[in-house]
Amino acid sequence: MSAVSDDEQDDESAYRWPIPPPEGWTADDLDRIPGLPPHTELIDGSLVFMSPQTAFHARCMRLMENSLLEWAPDHLDVMREMAIKLDAKNRTEPDVLVFPLEANTGSKQTWYNADDILLAVEVVSADSRERDREVKPRKYAAAGVPNFWRVEEDDSKGLPVVYVYELDPATKSYGLTGIFHDHLKVSAPFDIEIDLTAIDRRPGGSSSG
Repeated sequence: MSAVSDDEQDDESAYRWPIPPPEGWTADDLDRIPGLPPHTELIDGSLVFMSPQTAFHARCMRLMENSLLEWAPDHLDVMREMAIKLDAKNRTEPDVLVFPLEANTGSKQTWYNADDILLAVEVVSADSRERDREVKPRKYAAAGVPNFWRVEEDDSKGLPVVYVYELDPATKSYGLTGIFHDHLKVSAPFDIEIDLTAIDRRPGGSSSG
């Protein structure tokens, strides 16, 4: 067996994952655990780490955030990559959120209450497919988030396809209200239209290539 150098031991220690308490992590722990990778989520008391972001994912988030900001009424705000505290054991980070302005508490804020969220948008990645299609929608619905969009890439065109869901408050489950290719037009949580073919377009109409 070869000896491990001090430098190798230091590198190993630097990347050692935090050890959870017997009852698992809580939503508040995410603000206290040192050294967590950016955009770490908590699902059922377990830490979930994000894989490197793709260009499609980044550009799709930009399109959704900018479009929602453009159409949102003045009393609503839009934010990307901010956490929702669903309950003590679940704190997720949707790609885009819509919520009332009064839900903002200051520049040090790290999460929003589920009760304040009007729309959660998840852009599906290869490693998040099961979470975004099954786990997160179920948890958002149980927490009472009234609108949920799942965005996936049309591999043949490289364009977003948006699956729009609305909450049935009686069953606390989502019903699919539409699947949108090329152009999205909905009236909830407010009137909005998005040209989905503009994912690569910069403000002013030019393409980013």
